[in-house]
Parts: sequence; structure tokens; C-alpha cells
Amino acid sequence: MGLFWIIIAVILAGVGLLIASHDSGTVFGIASDSFASMLYLGLWAAVLVVGVFAARTRFRHASRDLAYWLLILLVLMTGYQYRYELQDVASRLTAGLIPGSPMSVSGSERAAVMIDKAANGHFEVRMLANGVTILAVVDTGATTTVLTSQDAERAGIDASRLDYSWPVMTANGRAMAARARLDSLRIGPIERNDVTVLVAAPDLLEQSLLGMQFLSSLSSFEMRGDRLILTD
Repeated sequence: MGLFWIIIAVILAGVGLLIASHDSGTVFGIASDSFASMLYLGLWAAVLVVGVFAARTRFRHASRDLAYWLLILLVLMTGYQYRYELQDVASRLTAGLIPGSPMSVSGSERAAVMIDKAANGHFEVRMLANGVTILAVVDTGATTTVLTSQDAERAGIDASRLDYSWPVMTANGRAMAARARLDSLRIGPIERNDVTVLVAAPDLLEQSLLGMQFLSSLSSFEMRGDRLILTD
């Protein structure tokens, strides 16, 4: 039975990777559909192997083990068929626990995310700047994405060496900022590379802003009540 549970753990890990990486379309460089087929065939092969070993035991035990495998097969295949719906549920749970988390929207040919309005009345989104999570306010009045000096440092930008000569308008009034570049800026499955941003001078901006520079690169962005939909 030890081998049984090892195989189950490997297959469950494979299904988890398949669900988590469906946006990229590959798992370890293998197309998602091909990877799913490998898991499917691997599970049936495991059923046969266990069946052979089980044949050496009493029939009752063999029948019980086979029933376990068939049940697990049914659960795994059902989970894969409904992987997009399950990911939506997981995204909603994450968004409820972690404000600003973008929720992937399924059923669209284009990558899309949904953002819930924060308790303060603003749309806040957790975006990845050079792979670092930054909580930013969606600001359609900002021409460019603006990072606080602290967020810029976390994203690998040396804020102390920047030239703060660009004037920007914020909710607190006029501030000075510096131009910088991010290798990547990502919100859920939506990603932009080699992005020009502004970095506010130290202590002049309370929170980073996601501006029209990013929003205008999308095919659409629309507000539906307390939700903002971003579509690549």
C-alpha cells in the first residue's frame, strides 16, 4: 500500500501543476493537453500494476483496491474537466482573503481578470513588478504607472540613483518623479515586458498607481458595479 499512496501523491501533484499552469498552456515545457494525457495513461498503467500485485492477495482486497483506483480516476478526471471553474473558485477565495488579488475570468478567448473594489472605495490590485508583489491603486487619471520609492526598491530599482525631475500630479498634489524601467509588469495572466514607469521621490507618494499606460494597452477595461474587468 506504500507504493499505492506514492503513486497517488505524484498524480495529484501533476494535476495540481496542470490546474495552476493552465494560463501558460504548458507544464515543464509540455503542452497542457499532452501532460493531461500522460497523467491519464499513467493512472491507468498504475491501475494495471496494482491489479497484478493485488491478484496475489485475496480477491476481497483486490476488489477494494481496484475500487479505490476507479474512484480516484473519476475524481481526477472530473477535476481536470472542471479545472477552469475550480480555478475561478480558488481565485474568488483568494480575493476574499487577500484584498486586491486579481481573479482570472474564464469563458473568454482573451486573458481577463476581475478586481473587486476595496473597502476604501478605490480599485486596488496586486500586481507583479519584476516578480515582486505590489499593491497599487488603479488610477485612470495617471498617465503612467507610478511606483513609490519603497516599491521601486523592492522591484530591484535603485531609487537613490534616479533623477527626480519629472513633475506628476497625485491626490496629494504635485510631486517629482524619475523615469525607470521594469522588465515585466503582470496582473494575473496579463503581462507586459520592458515597461517604462515613474518612481515618486521618497515619501511623496503613499501608494503606487497603475496608470493609463498599462490600461490603454488592453483590449478593454470596464467597470461593472463594484468590479473592474481588465481584458488583454
